[in-house]
Amino acid sequence: MANETTFSKTYTIGGDLTVNRMGYGAMRITGEGIWGPPKDHDEAIRVLKRSVELGINFIDTADSYGPHVSEELIAEALYPYPEDLVIATKGGLTRTGPNVWPINADPDYLQKALEGSLKRLKLDRIDLYQLHRVDPEVPYEKTLEFLQRVQEEGLVKHIGLSEVTVEQIEEAQEYFDVVSVQNKYSVDFRKWEDEVEYCIENDIAFIPWNPINAGNVGALEKLQEIGQKYDASAHQIALSWLLHRAPNILLIPGTSKVKHLEENYKALSISLSEEDLEELDEIKQSEK
Repeated sequence: MANETTFSKTYTIGGDLTVNRMGYGAMRITGEGIWGPPKDHDEAIRVLKRSVELGINFIDTADSYGPHVSEELIAEALYPYPEDLVIATKGGLTRTGPNVWPINADPDYLQKALEGSLKRLKLDRIDLYQLHRVDPEVPYEKTLEFLQRVQEEGLVKHIGLSEVTVEQIEEAQEYFDVVSVQNKYSVDFRKWEDEVEYCIENDIAFIPWNPINAGNVGALEKLQEIGQKYDASAHQIALSWLLHRAPNILLIPGTSKVKHLEENYKALSISLSEEDLEELDEIKQSEK
């Protein structure tokens, strides 16, 4: 392929956690609506084991996935963990039913959430603990003070944020080093472009959730067209674009099937041409 580009396949979080940029998001190994146990428990375990076999050493989860189910499955499948495996989890969302996600970033609640995550994952310290959402009902500084405290106590190594603005990142930086930002972002959803650029400039990991946004039919057609050149699916091209977009972007596509996991991982070996990257850059944004 003419004018092929190259990209780094690893990234170092917080200066000391080097991970494969193709990670795994463990939300989908739960039941429908991200509620309860998976339909196929054995396949969920196979997915987790296969992810490590492929070379994935960054797994993203949350106490609210299930709730608790995702963390429990990770420990069941992978504990004792490989030495290089980084497990990132989150706190700040509660669950009242399928597809329902009330926010609670009150320090008392977060304390219980963190203690639960440590117990379920069988860890003494979380490598990357992320605030799942800023709570409009709780003073932001109170949440930040909690995160600062548990880091000082050694319960978490590094701290990240999710669905935050540049201003919220900068406010948090007054309390601790923000090493990751997890916002919704994809080839056709770029609401958080300023935040991506801020993370690039400040060497903060940017972890796009919903990296394969299905809301834009025009984008899908373009992704399929480009995919034909590389014998790749639209999903693989969407993931590859993110890998090319910036060296600090870590991918966490989620799936409950080994076959899909392996297909996603192949995106790591696609080197898009400069011309195709330019075409993808010009995709019209979806509002979904």
